[in-house]
Amino acid sequence: MATSPKLIAVAGGCILALYVGFIVVEKTHAAATLAAETDTNAVPDVSLITPRQSPSKVALNLPGTIDAWYQAPIYPQVSGYVKMWYKDYGAHVKAGDVLAEINAPALDAQYAQAKADLASVMAKYNLASVTAERWRAMGRSQSVSGQSVSVSNANEQSAKAEVDAAQRNVDHFEALEKFKTIVAPFDGIVTARGVSVGDYVSSGGGNLNATGGASELFTVADTHRLRLFVSVPEVFAYVLQPDITAEVSVPQYPDRKFTAQFLTTARGFDPNTRTAITEFTMDNANQELWPGTFASVALKANNEHSHLYELPSSALVFQEKGMQVATLTSDSHVHYKHVVVGRMADSSTEIQGGITPEDRVIDNPPADLLEGDKVNVVQPERGYNQSGFGDSK
Repeated sequence: MATSPKLIAVAGGCILALYVGFIVVEKTHAAATLAAETDTNAVPDVSLITPRQSPSKVALNLPGTIDAWYQAPIYPQVSGYVKMWYKDYGAHVKAGDVLAEINAPALDAQYAQAKADLASVMAKYNLASVTAERWRAMGRSQSVSGQSVSVSNANEQSAKAEVDAAQRNVDHFEALEKFKTIVAPFDGIVTARGVSVGDYVSSGGGNLNATGGASELFTVADTHRLRLFVSVPEVFAYVLQPDITAEVSVPQYPDRKFTAQFLTTARGFDPNTRTAITEFTMDNANQELWPGTFASVALKANNEHSHLYELPSSALVFQEKGMQVATLTSDSHVHYKHVVVGRMADSSTEIQGGITPEDRVIDNPPADLLEGDKVNVVQPERGYNQSGFGDSK
């Protein structure tokens, strides 16, 4: 039996109506889901922390440089060629030990000339002295005029002055002759040798390096004790107290700790780096540590602000009206509090006022978080907060 066209049209209209209804219901459901998801996303997720009381001890890690107790770069005082050197790198020397000898023929010639000049003026002085004595004898017998005696006496004095000047010149070259021998100024170790046999060295300058500057012949260091230099930033100057101790680590002994005692500080900051040079002393009886070593220095001192509280620096909000922190009210809304900050460390900041231990502080609040906003408190991923500040739910 054939289907009538009217029945087919009715069936097609029903199918179309069902399809349109399905599309409308699907879009309505999607819009409702999107609206609910948007409302949920509009409430930011935050993690909470509670203020932590400042520790009784403050600790600070800084780089430092270990230097010798005494260290002397040795330059030549005469010009010439290196005849021989006797002490190499690492040699233990005593004060006065010969390090090298310099062959200085020009100086030797000047020294010989000075002695010859002295002999010459000495002969002239002897003649003037004998002549003056004769004139004085004749003057006593009224055989010659007083003027002649006075001239003879003046000639003798002039010759004596020339002898004194010549003697000083001889003494000068005699002293320089001693500088042909380079000696150690004190007991220590030769940490540098900058010459070889045959090198030409100039008075007061040693060799000329690639930049045209003078280089030393040797460097001798006294390492029975060491000096530790640490540049302490201005913000951490509060740790520089007389009872401070330093725990020192060096790369060559990764499993050992050394102790350094506070000696002095510069009591002034370098305007370029805003740091103060601080000096410590270290015993080195076994010569284990070498000058020039890089050191990691842990400074520990009593904390006079242990009654205050700390927050991670990431919790601070910088506003035009001053420093603030975002806290959470009992009904999960945001409330900003003004705080007074104190000393700032790498990861934490001392809070001198404006918070209480019971405050629930939002860590790292979003930049668009406003007063009165509602937030959703979540637990951060494990390892996200390693600062030691207590979590608050």
